Amino acid sequence: MPLIVQKFGGTSLAGAEKIHRAARRAIRAKLDGHHVVLVVSAMGKSTDELLALSQEVSPDPPKRELDMLLTTGEQVSIALVAMAIHAAGHEAISLTAAQLGLLTDGVHMRARIQRISRDRIDKELSAGKIVIVAGFQGIDAGGEITTMGRGASDTTAAALAAVLDAQVCEIYTDVDGIYSADPRIVPKARKIDKISYDVILEMAATGAGVMHARAIEFGKKFSVPIHVRSSMTDVKGTLIMHETPDMEAIAVQGVTLTEDLAVVSLNGVPNTAGAAARIFAEVARHHILVDDIVQIIYDGGKFANISFSTNAADANQARTICEGLVAESEVGAVEIDEGVSKVSAIGVGMRSHAGIASTMFDALSQAEVNIENISTSELVISCIVRQEDGPKALRYIHEAFGLDASNGANGAA
Repeated sequence: MPLIVQKFGGTSLAGAEKIHRAARRAIRAKLDGHHVVLVVSAMGKSTDELLALSQEVSPDPPKRELDMLLTTGEQVSIALVAMAIHAAGHEAISLTAAQLGLLTDGVHMRARIQRISRDRIDKELSAGKIVIVAGFQGIDAGGEITTMGRGASDTTAAALAAVLDAQVCEIYTDVDGIYSADPRIVPKARKIDKISYDVILEMAATGAGVMHARAIEFGKKFSVPIHVRSSMTDVKGTLIMHETPDMEAIAVQGVTLTEDLAVVSLNGVPNTAGAAARIFAEVARHHILVDDIVQIIYDGGKFANISFSTNAADANQARTICEGLVAESEVGAVEIDEGVSKVSAIGVGMRSHAGIASTMFDALSQAEVNIENISTSELVISCIVRQEDGPKALRYIHEAFGLDASNGANGAA
């Protein structure tokens, strides 16, 4: 029998009615002749509420204990979805990551999947059951509970789809697909019918909140089609797949905004071989994610100013690490700017279309938005701007590339 993996996010499970709706969708897939594996997130805003509670108890809780706490949200969800399926007259079983055998490394809050055993799932599917798996969580080699970061139930689903050779991985959300920009910021954004793994991976990495980046990586590596769609309707959503020729006909397929960023500037770094390596080795040792890096050489090549962007949540830890480098005379001074955002334009068509940068910079000029930093790659142009200018910048760039819904639908973009 063909197999389908279905993932339901927290908003799709917010209350008994929505839980029954998710159960009915899984049952329908089973009655259509599929083995069905469900991956579920914590209900509604459960994870946020647990995080808030942890802050009331401790301003700086140990990450191990946070993992222990946060995984309880998914455990509630899997049990309730299994109950709903049983209430509808079908067999189901809920499994935590430990019961399934989903092994990760030991990095709490940011664990990565190492191996997934399919033995338990195959056994339960052969018995005619719908299998419900707790997303977002794993267990390391020492038996410690881990989590893979916010939104990582997508990653659990895509990884299971790869391991189980699923026909498709369906990601059910409260929206009906992936849009050319965040509709809450750009009301004229339009739904994308199909998009390549590479483009959506870049969109996820630069602020689009629809898909977890590592989920897309699994889909691309193992050629698993991923269908992002609404849990409320049967309308076709957005299909994430390998690139097709018609996708390249569109220069830019989406624009994104990354908020809550900080720029860490290390001034007076000796411009010698290995200086940057020592700095970023120390940053990496503390598991701080680094985005854009800029280096400026001055004083006849003797010194450099090196800056990098990171999540605002990591800014204080980054400051402490870099101030340690100052004490060791690796760096002259450290500055942190937490008031920035990044706006990006993404598309496979950038490989074959000229004038993309010019169009983007002109749009920002028209919006009277100053650019503080520019970075480019084969598929992306990004600009660091002031945080208060981010939403306006996004709207102007979206319109400049003809992505507004009023410009007409396009199946590839």
